[in-house]
Amino acid sequence: MCRQSASVCLIKSPSRQHRALPGLPQRLATLADPRHRRGKRHPFVSVLLIACSAVLSGARSFAAIGPWARNAPQEALARLGARTTSVFAVRVAPSSATIRRIINRTCPGGLADLLGTDPAGSDTLAVDGKSARGSRHGDTPAARLLAAMTGGGLTVTQLRVPDKTNEITRFAALLAPSDLTGVTVTADALHAQRGHARFLVEDKNAHYALCVKKNQAGLYERLHTLPWREVTAKFYDRTEGHGRKETRVVQVLTVDDLDFPYAAQVARFVRHRTCLKTGRRSRETAYVITDLTSREASPQRLAKIIRSQWVIENRLHFVRDTAFREDASKAHTEHGPENMATLRSFAINCLRAAGHHNIAAGLREMSYEPFTRPLTLLGLR
Repeated sequence: MCRQSASVCLIKSPSRQHRALPGLPQRLATLADPRHRRGKRHPFVSVLLIACSAVLSGARSFAAIGPWARNAPQEALARLGARTTSVFAVRVAPSSATIRRIINRTCPGGLADLLGTDPAGSDTLAVDGKSARGSRHGDTPAARLLAAMTGGGLTVTQLRVPDKTNEITRFAALLAPSDLTGVTVTADALHAQRGHARFLVEDKNAHYALCVKKNQAGLYERLHTLPWREVTAKFYDRTEGHGRKETRVVQVLTVDDLDFPYAAQVARFVRHRTCLKTGRRSRETAYVITDLTSREASPQRLAKIIRSQWVIENRLHFVRDTAFREDASKAHTEHGPENMATLRSFAINCLRAAGHHNIAAGLREMSYEPFTRPLTLLGLR
């Protein structure tokens, strides 16, 4: 699936055909076993299935996955494909050290692709990065993970951003394996790059809606000076919750002379926020540039697209921090940080697909029968 390297494995081949395989074991079997041929005792796919099941039942670290496997009954180990010993066919679980070693060395790009969902047919796809704070070790900075999530709250894939660089360099590599035809990709101001716009429209046949801030000083000033007072295409949205009241105003202008590839419309997003407890008011203005024409996206649809960018913060990064305590995880060696993050995202995907809107509650439900419910949810017979 990936070209292994001494640092981070980022060269990925298309995985759509592998995602289409009927079962999780069959998909994981397409990954390359990172171990040497000599000394293998436990099946590679079995170890990965054990890790997936343990995380789905609430395990937050390598230290929790090992005891889960050690206490698994024979019936569960048989469903997981654990190795057998002696003539009595007794199933033996891998040790904590074996699980840690295999997860650390497994190709991160391939694992994220195979455990992610296919974005084909989605309306929007949000791209954003997050640092695994606990992975900082000595002079080594925390692992920076760039992920993509559909508007429905399902993670597609993720990549680790190499040290001494930023998310911009990994944007195309993250999305390259996926079919994005007709999908609108949203991203924050860091990714308002002309190269990204060309890549999405020309290479992926997709659309884009990119936030523009003052890091693009020239472009921001050009958008700021547009005749917004004359705009008649507006959309108002009012919500109340989480201790605040918000009013969002979206104004949209059609442009044809903007120095940005395929730009068709520009939206100004003004958010008025009132704290219900203190009465304090604040105002925030942002600009969004898109290749969607006025026929393809009305102000109301653009407002929905803009808000879909927050999905990845609220339904992925926040959930991994609160339900799995990701920022407290000390995994920092080899591919451990990104592969553990992939397992957590996969657990979230499984629970959402099963109808669980509250991930913490879903994990509790799995933990009541930790050796049967997660395996059933994964389709292991």
